[in-house]
Amino acid sequence: MTSLQSGLGFLLSVGWLAAAAASAGTYPCLSSPVDEAAVCASVKSVSREMLLEVAHGQASPCNLTFGQYACAQSAWLQDLKDDFLISLYSCLSPKPVSAVDPAYSILFFSKYDANKLVAALTAFSRRFSHVPLSQNWSMIFINGLWEKMLQVPDIDSPPVLFRWVHEGLQPFLVKPTVFACLHAKKVLCKTFQEIVTALNGIYSKLPVEEQRNLYNGIKYYLIQDGSKQKCYNAAIPGLNSTAWFENYLGSFMEHATVGDLQLFADESTLQQFARDPANIQMVSNLTLLRTTAVYYTLLLTSGPSFPLSSLPDRFVCYLSPSAVSSLSRDEALSLAQRISKNCPTNVTHTGANKERPHSSSLTTEELQVASSLVRKFEHFPPAILHALGQAAVGLSVSQIENSISGKDIEASLSALSEVHGWNTEQSSTIVNKLLSSGYQITDGQSLAKLGSLVAGLNSSTLQSLPPKVILEAIKLPEFVQQMVTLPSALKMAFVEKISSSVGHPADLVKYIPDAFTSYIPKSLLLFGKEKPNIQDLNQKTWTREQAAMFFSDVIKTEPDFSRLSQSVLQGFTCAVANEMEMESLQQLAKVMKQKNVKLGEDQLRCLVEMVTLHGIPKDLDSYPKDLLLFLSPSDYATTGSCWQYFANIGKANLDVLQRESSQRKQLLLEALACLKIPGTQVDEENAEVLGRLVCDLSGEYIRSSGGILLKPLSQCESFLPDQEEAIRSVISSGNTTFGPPSVWSASTLNELSELIPVFDHSILQKIPKNVLTLWLKNFAHDSSLSREQLASIVEELLPSRHKRAAECPPDKKITQKVLEDDMMPIYYTAEQLQACLKNVSLDNHLSQILSYPFTVEQLAVLKRHLDKTHPDGYPESLLPKLGTLADFLTPEDVSKWKISSADVLAALLQNQPSDSMAAEMIKRYVTLGNRLTAPVLNAIGMRYVCLLNTTELNAIDSNSLKTASLDPSACSQLTKDILYPKAKRAFSDQHNSRAYYTLIKPYLGGAPAVDLRALSKDRVNMDIETFTKLRRDSLLSLTPAEVKDLLGVNLKALTTVQKKSPIREWIQMQKQSDLDKLGVGLIGGTQEGYINVITPKFQTPSSAPLGAMAFHLLPALLLSFLMMLVLS
Repeated sequence: MTSLQSGLGFLLSVGWLAAAAASAGTYPCLSSPVDEAAVCASVKSVSREMLLEVAHGQASPCNLTFGQYACAQSAWLQDLKDDFLISLYSCLSPKPVSAVDPAYSILFFSKYDANKLVAALTAFSRRFSHVPLSQNWSMIFINGLWEKMLQVPDIDSPPVLFRWVHEGLQPFLVKPTVFACLHAKKVLCKTFQEIVTALNGIYSKLPVEEQRNLYNGIKYYLIQDGSKQKCYNAAIPGLNSTAWFENYLGSFMEHATVGDLQLFADESTLQQFARDPANIQMVSNLTLLRTTAVYYTLLLTSGPSFPLSSLPDRFVCYLSPSAVSSLSRDEALSLAQRISKNCPTNVTHTGANKERPHSSSLTTEELQVASSLVRKFEHFPPAILHALGQAAVGLSVSQIENSISGKDIEASLSALSEVHGWNTEQSSTIVNKLLSSGYQITDGQSLAKLGSLVAGLNSSTLQSLPPKVILEAIKLPEFVQQMVTLPSALKMAFVEKISSSVGHPADLVKYIPDAFTSYIPKSLLLFGKEKPNIQDLNQKTWTREQAAMFFSDVIKTEPDFSRLSQSVLQGFTCAVANEMEMESLQQLAKVMKQKNVKLGEDQLRCLVEMVTLHGIPKDLDSYPKDLLLFLSPSDYATTGSCWQYFANIGKANLDVLQRESSQRKQLLLEALACLKIPGTQVDEENAEVLGRLVCDLSGEYIRSSGGILLKPLSQCESFLPDQEEAIRSVISSGNTTFGPPSVWSASTLNELSELIPVFDHSILQKIPKNVLTLWLKNFAHDSSLSREQLASIVEELLPSRHKRAAECPPDKKITQKVLEDDMMPIYYTAEQLQACLKNVSLDNHLSQILSYPFTVEQLAVLKRHLDKTHPDGYPESLLPKLGTLADFLTPEDVSKWKISSADVLAALLQNQPSDSMAAEMIKRYVTLGNRLTAPVLNAIGMRYVCLLNTTELNAIDSNSLKTASLDPSACSQLTKDILYPKAKRAFSDQHNSRAYYTLIKPYLGGAPAVDLRALSKDRVNMDIETFTKLRRDSLLSLTPAEVKDLLGVNLKALTTVQKKSPIREWIQMQKQSDLDKLGVGLIGGTQEGYINVITPKFQTPSSAPLGAMAFHLLPALLLSFLMMLVLS
């Protein structure tokens, strides 16, 4: 065996995690050779005929034991099919592991032909690539598989190694602990270097997850003994190479975090490694995690005597402000040109901690470097602006206003339009100055020339442009690229302008850039007799509601469902499913699984009803995992075990079901029973199987399971109070792999970052302040935490007791550099901030600084400062920038504003003010004489539509509802009663089309019974949620037959709400015999010869028109009259 083969055996056996080493003793493992005679002495022999029966499917593979297969003759095993390993694993996995199984594993796999084994493993990998394997049996299998792999003569060859690692062993590599099974071997650093070189040869071909798994193995070897600088000693020949990153990490360094690097060596040694030419050459061709790239660049530039001119081009993208502070003007220009040339706007990283969410968002360091370069100049003629290139993003609003003329902006437009990362203030200031200087937008080219500055246009300017100008511009690819990051109001304005000049839906779909797709009103996506262009539809990203509008047309046009995009397929509707042949419907569902289509609850309920109409399919794994949420383990029995069922449930979109629903509770109970979890302690393997169901475990389970559940819990959207308390208890105990909070590093905190909202003061105060600061600086950008949640960390970093600051301390002066620093909140107490804001104008920086994690006290200071600056009310230009100050606004503030455009109202409401403040803003807008047009209604949206008063509702033009996205289903009955007839008029031209129901559905809560009866004749398959929100009197007047026609395939869902009002009252009003005819098990109706008296629930006079009240009273009056007749 070569040193590489020996080394590979070591690498993949060392236990990816330190904790795994402790597990090794639990599962006895062996190395080759195995004494077959001794091992097989007590095994009952098996004949070739018996194996052939298994191979040909004439006998169950479970009829034989693992030992019988292992002790069979080698030639006989070659008769087994490629899918035999799948069957064998399914037979063995429910059973406990025995001490002799590792030996059986080595014997069994050693007898397999290598090529046949890889083919069998490939089939196994396909079947289990996304299903967690049993940890015990994974260890047993991989014990024999690695021994077999190391016997392959050409394992040193990259293609052979790749085939084994990727195609064969991928399911086993997912779980680090399996590698603790094999014996660790004493491998020299020289041999380990060969291992890394070999794996480096196949690195680029491996999927990201497999790269990361192998990196974890490499990392464990390098830190396993707890000492830094493994495989490096400056005094020992052979270990004194500073090309350490290349030698021992190779391309796997793409997955290294800053914390990892600091585990490998101390900072002075890391600096030597960073400056090694071989390492620099290698790293220049890698895409490191952003924070790692910044740290590496800091290692290069922080020491003395390292001129920036010798810095490789790749690293100029990650410079810190301190590295450029002492440059001359010429050096600054030279560096600016290198940044423009070498720093792409979109960098895709292979690991976590991606570069940036989209091309326009720049990091604080990037903005500060750009500002530092710009500050070298006092004037900005076109030559300087062209030379600055991307660094021009560092221009302040005051520099744009005072140091650049409109003509110079026009002369520099080709350079400025390519700069990414302009904030709202910068782009609008540049565009306004450009237009004021005489620049005219007369055609598509002149609009496209604005490039990244197009966000500086306001909606009124855009609306004034001829439609042909817009249509010309959006046909230019370079212009379309700049539209991704436009504000919502501007995107809506573009869509409105384009749709007003395009007559056919097919043309609208063709011309609208994908960045605007979600803003196309549903009503404009009705193709009618026009045939949709499938290719155009596939190239756009639709919402579920939009795709539903044309789904029927698409299914009729394209018989090959695999040619439809994920986005189009999510438009699945019950109405379409009803008209499909069962075979086609099943094929459609399988394509949805392949393309990972996300469906809503009503869609899934419909789909599961339809595909199981003639029985449960035997190949349920071919259907979307989310369907299993509406089936039971017994339904899955013909496909797989309950263990496999819940492994799939764990990966399903559990949020389709309501958090506290009985259905979710039942799923968890059945999962715990299936996995035979003793007591309330969940181990790591079962936690992996439970997947998202972990989020439903009670606090008792979380406490009993200790730190094992912390990482799985990080994926949960929210927690119940007892869960939060349990998480805090586990973390505070310190008895986890992360240790007590007092010893955490920034990397540790980052691993647990999704749990930070659960941390209370007692936990946060124990985390070292320098760790909190480092995490905020290096990791907060990439977390999903909100600004408010980050502010809780800032609060911990500020002194708890502080004196009132009468004057601003000299070192706290607020400069341009401070205003551009997102760490600004930790530099000032509220008192210091108030003192230092004197004579500082925030107007040009407001939208930027309000994205920083200021505390509530600091935000209050900012609000008071704005009030002093603008005592007569904020100017309209400032209103869209108020952001997080929305919580501090008062009705008196709003009464001073001038809100004259839908853009401004949209921006105000986008800040999600309280309902009372939103109502004030809408009222102020209407009071100033503005109409509630479609753009305004879209700004009001689903969240605030219920706040509109009767006057405002009656003022809505029904035509506005055609292009507005409203959903008044949760509003008062009065609101629904007013909006329904308006919506009915708006969509009257579609009354006879299939799309009518989709359009009118949000407004049906105000529909009279006669309209519901008309819909029942169209068999619209109404979902149960819409049905329960229908107008009470309308619903109660429907007959069982009408309800059956209205609900269609969703009829069975009535049983889930039969105890809720008004369904309960409707059931009580029906004859039980009529309910029985529905065949879904509804009970509580009137028996023959009896009559139920239902006390109606009436609306208060203030919430319903008088006519409606009289109509609602009619059933009760008739009922009373009939009762009197009966009694008499």
